[in-house]
Amino acid sequence: MVNILGPKSKKLPAIILAGGRATRMGGGNKALRVLGGETLLARVIARLSDQCAPVAINANTDPEAFAGYKLPIIADTIPGFPGPLAGILAGMEWAAGLGAEAVVSVSVDTPFLPLDLVHRLREAAGRHGIALAASTDAETGRMQDHPTCSLWPVSLREDLAQAIESGLLRPGQFAAAYDPGRAVFASQPFDPFTNVNTPGDLAEAEALTRTPAGSLRGF
Repeated sequence: MVNILGPKSKKLPAIILAGGRATRMGGGNKALRVLGGETLLARVIARLSDQCAPVAINANTDPEAFAGYKLPIIADTIPGFPGPLAGILAGMEWAAGLGAEAVVSVSVDTPFLPLDLVHRLREAAGRHGIALAASTDAETGRMQDHPTCSLWPVSLREDLAQAIESGLLRPGQFAAAYDPGRAVFASQPFDPFTNVNTPGDLAEAEALTRTPAGSLRGF
């Protein structure tokens, strides 16, 4: 495969997807919910800080809410909160403007991201340059994709814009058309892509922050 991701010694940019309306959390700014003494956003930034540069936040609320993080705020370029694909597209367009070949996307509600996520995604990239994060169920061994936490070549941004305009909403559906690779992670001691979508999820995740793997920077 032709290397479309650039030299592996060069860090890729990352976009943190925080542009949703947090309806299952009861509204408000989910990125700023506190978990283990830190916001969800701060935890994701800490997990990414040694893996990617630069890092930006995809958000559709008042940018001043994120002023303390001193990171670029990238809003969706497609109106109406169409979902995470719009945030990924915004990240692709931002990364292309930086001259990057690809961008890493992660969701703000995944505060336990692997510390080798980006390395593994780059190693797993498929023939079109897409790699999806995935994890295996500890009991059944079944694999589950986590397409909001993935690697996307910016060369596909026009294809993605057209797909969104045609009504496509799910990142996994878009990726499936381009023979993606997968970086598969074990779910021990817990799934590193554990989502915090509801107040109940937040309470369960609080207990995980008191384990070594769930600390701010993991093991």
